[in-house]
Parts: sequence; structure tokens; C-alpha cells
Amino acid sequence: MYPKDLNYTMPAEWAKHQRTFISWPVQSSMCFPDNHVSVCQGYADIIAAMAEFEPVTVLVNPDELENVESLVGGTNVMLLPIEHSDAWLRDNGPTFVVNKEGVVAGVNWKFNAWGGKYAPWDLDDKVAPQILEQLQITRFDAPLVMEGGSIHTDGEGTLLTTEECLLNMNRNPELGREDIEDYVMKYTGTESIIWLKRGLSGDETDGHVDNIACFAAPGKVIIQVCEDPQDENYEITAENLRILENATDAQGRKLEIIKIQQPPRVDGEDGRLTLSYLNFYFVNGGIILPVFGGTAAKTDRLAEQVLADLFPDRRIRTVNGMAVITEGGNVHCTTQQMPVSI
Repeated sequence: MYPKDLNYTMPAEWAKHQRTFISWPVQSSMCFPDNHVSVCQGYADIIAAMAEFEPVTVLVNPDELENVESLVGGTNVMLLPIEHSDAWLRDNGPTFVVNKEGVVAGVNWKFNAWGGKYAPWDLDDKVAPQILEQLQITRFDAPLVMEGGSIHTDGEGTLLTTEECLLNMNRNPELGREDIEDYVMKYTGTESIIWLKRGLSGDETDGHVDNIACFAAPGKVIIQVCEDPQDENYEITAENLRILENATDAQGRKLEIIKIQQPPRVDGEDGRLTLSYLNFYFVNGGIILPVFGGTAAKTDRLAEQVLADLFPDRRIRTVNGMAVITEGGNVHCTTQQMPVSI
């Protein structure tokens, strides 16, 4: 049976967490191995920020345990030895679901390194089952290649995603749109999918939604927008905005839309970096927000203010978003929340 048949649903990210899981970066699989020290410091800062709010479990390759403990060991941080090659746990970790009795289970999606971009990925495909085994909770194996960063839910039956990612032929070429939609809803317990078109320019994940838009509450969506017609993101974000403006959620509500201005363009060695304030992460009582400094100082302040106004009961905790972005993602991409059980 599918999770949905057993009354399991994927909670909204702002629902109370038991803990956050995050994987430690592995130098041999990094895009820029010479940046290993600075990337590790970026991860250490993200872990320390999250640990101010809730327990954090760090997946570490067994031969790195002692070194990582010296960098992040402390209150609210636990190390878990699990072999892995890449560190974007949002994408290869389990998606947690909760049933009406408050029992937590986990969905194990197939993982193929964002459409076969980074071989080998066999260790990373085995990470989610090992986490669920450690937790001794029910595991649902989904027959679908999918990454957690490609979906976002309001906890009331509506899911956001993009056609560029979920319908990409490098994920599930044997499945059509209806098949993919059906599987996603059965395993997340959702009723309705809002399909955005494309992700941000330069995003090597093929358009993960967690860089574009996210729910702030049921019926309320935040979207990062671009106001420069010469920027590739102008057309991309305008099209996604139009879709949201015309969408209704699973409860039949029109969406309230909150805009966040994108930071100025920054290019790395391999082209444009995918800078997004939408790659923030909800923690218990707070938000971990990546900011970028330099030419982005003004938009950093604007983004922080938008979120502070939107979430007056949460503390906005900023971290240096430039520390890990050269590896392809940011705070939300590194994390996976485990909701509380009853």
C-alpha cells in the first residue's frame, strides 16, 4: 500500500521538528576540491546555527568522524557514521511523512545524482534506507527518481514543483506526467500539484523548486523575482508568477503571493551561481537564511526584512550563503527535517 492509503502525509516544513539531518561534505566528490576547507567551515556554521534551535544529526563518513567532531561537536549535535559521496541530503535523504495517529515514517526515493550528472551515486542512493533503519521507522520505497529539493508542500494537500525537473527525461524517462504526478501524490499524501515551469538560470539541478518558490503558510507562497528584463531570470520568474497568480490550492483557495527580490548576479568558475533567498530553512522557532554580502548587501537586508515581517514569531538567523554555493546549493539543499511524532 502507498503512504496515502495509510493516511500518511508530508507535513509542512514549518511543522515542529524532532531534529534536522545534514551530511558532511566529501572532498573527493566536490566540484572544487581545493575549496574543501572553506566549504567545511560553511557547513560547520550552518550546523551551529541550526543547533541554536533544535537537535542536528550530521552524517559523516566513518573515517572522518574524529575530524568532524572537532569541528562541529557540541550541544545539540550528534554524528552518525553513514558512507556517502555527496552532501546534499535534501535530495538523497528520506522524505518524512506522518499519519493521523502521529506516527512518523519515511519515503525512500530513487536517487541518480540529478539526472546522472555526478557518478558514482550508489552510496548516496543507499543513504535514506540507512537513516530509516537507524531510526527504526517504517520505510516506503518509491519507484520514482526524485529529489527532495524538487518539491515543497503546504501540509494541507498542496505541493509545488517544476516541470523542468520532475518531467525531465534524465529522471524517469519511462513515465509520463500523469504517472509521475500520481506517484508523487501517493507517496506524499497530497491532493493537488501546482506545476511551475522552470527553475532559475544556472541551476544544475534542472530547476529545483526550493530556489524558486515555497509555501509560507497554507494559501501563502513566497517567490523570488527578477526585475531586470536583460536577466534570464526575468522571463523565468515572470512565467512562474503568472502560474501562481492563477492557481488554487487543494482547499480551493487563491494564493496570496509574497515577492522577494533576487540578489545581483554572481558568476563562478563554471558560470552563474544560483543565488536564492528561497533556499532558507525553517527550524523550530526560527529561519536559517543564506545571505550573500558584497553587491547583494541591499537585497540581503530586504530579504531578511520580508521574512521578519512574514514570520514575526521566528528569529531570522543569517549565515554566509557564499560559503557553499560554489558546490551548487545552499542551506535548504543541505538539510532534511524529521517532524515530531505523537
